[in-house]
Amino acid sequence: MKKRKFFLTTTIALSFMFFRGQPRLWKKDFDVCALSADKKGLEDFAKEEGIDCHYIPMQREISLWSDLFCLLRFIWLFIKERPYIVHGNTPKASLLSMVAGYVTCRPKRIYMCHGLRYQGAQGRLRKLLMEMEKISCACATHVLCVSKGVANTMVNDGLCNQGKTHVIGYGSAGGVDLEKFNPETVQSPVREQYSIPEDAFVFIFVGRIVKDKGIHELVTAFNKLAEDNEQVHLLLVGPEETTQNPINDSVSEFIKKHDRIHAVGMQKDVRPFLKASNAFVLPSYREGFGMVLIEAGAMGLPCITTDITGCNEIVVPGENGTVVDSKNTEALYNEMKRWVEHPEMVKKMAGNARSMVEERYECHKVWQQYWDFYKSLLESA
Repeated sequence: MKKRKFFLTTTIALSFMFFRGQPRLWKKDFDVCALSADKKGLEDFAKEEGIDCHYIPMQREISLWSDLFCLLRFIWLFIKERPYIVHGNTPKASLLSMVAGYVTCRPKRIYMCHGLRYQGAQGRLRKLLMEMEKISCACATHVLCVSKGVANTMVNDGLCNQGKTHVIGYGSAGGVDLEKFNPETVQSPVREQYSIPEDAFVFIFVGRIVKDKGIHELVTAFNKLAEDNEQVHLLLVGPEETTQNPINDSVSEFIKKHDRIHAVGMQKDVRPFLKASNAFVLPSYREGFGMVLIEAGAMGLPCITTDITGCNEIVVPGENGTVVDSKNTEALYNEMKRWVEHPEMVKKMAGNARSMVEERYECHKVWQQYWDFYKSLLESA
C-alpha cells in the first residue's frame, strides 16, 4: 500500500528543532517532506531525518507580493504532490500552507500554534495579526496548541472554535531529551571561565535578550539584589536583538558594565551554563509554552517565572519553582531575594524539578502522544 504524504512546513528552519527525531517515527506510515524558507537549514534537517524537502522563499514579515507568490508556490506543490496531512508551523508558513491546503482540498490540515504573536503588538498590526490567526484556524481541520493557555486564549479571543483545538498531553511540541539534558553527564567550566566563585548563587536566563522577555525587570531586580549581596551573579545566555523589540540602550550598556552580570551571547550548547547555575529565571511578558523552563528543569534547576500562558502550566508554585506577576520588578526582586536567603527551599524544589519534567515532558512520551494523534487521522480517513 502506498504511503500517504505528510508535509511539515515552517518559515525558518530553526523551528524544526521542535520536531527533531519525530519524522523518523512518522516515516513508518507516511512519506514525510519538510518545507521552509531557509534552504541550508532545511536541507540539513531533511538529511538528518532522512526525509524529502522543498524550498519556498517565504519572508517572516508581511510582504504582499512575496506572500502571494509563495502562496501560489504552495498551491502548485500541493496539486502536484497531493499531501494527505499538511502540518503548518510559525505564523507565515502556517497561514500560507493552511490557505493552500484549503484551496486544494487537502484532507487533514493541522495548524500548530506555538504562541500568539499578536499579544506583543498593538493597533493595526495587532488587528492584522489576529486576522491572520483567524484565517489559519478557519482553513485548518485541526488546531494543535502547545499549551492549554494558548488554546483557551484562541477560543476566548474569537480566533478559533473550541472543537478544533487540541492540546497533546501536558503540552509542548516535542518535549525534552532527558539523556541530553542530564546534569550527571554534563561538564561545566563556566564558573571558572567567568570567575564566578563556587559558593556564589547564580541566576540564569536563556533566550533572546529583548524587552518582552522581561530583561529590563530582571536586570533592575538583580542590580538591587547585588547591592545587598556580593555573592549573587546573573548569566544571560542568548543573542541581543537590535531590530525587533530591543532592550533600551541604557540597559544594554548597564549589562556590559556590571561585573556580576555575564552576558555570554548565543551558545550552541546551553547545558554547561545551566549546570553552573542555582536557579533559572524567565520573567517573560508572553510565551506560548516556555520550552526553556523544561530544559532547565531537566537539568535540575528550579524556576522563577511569570504568571502567564504556558509558563504557569510548567511551574507549580512551591514544587519546582514559583511564579510572580509579569512586569512587576519589585515582586521579582523579592522572590529572587527569598531564594538566595533560603537555600534549603531552593534545594527542595531543585530535587523535584527533573522528576516533574520526566513525568510530563520526556520526549519519547510526547512523541508517542503526537504520533497517536496523527495515526488517528489515518484511521478516520
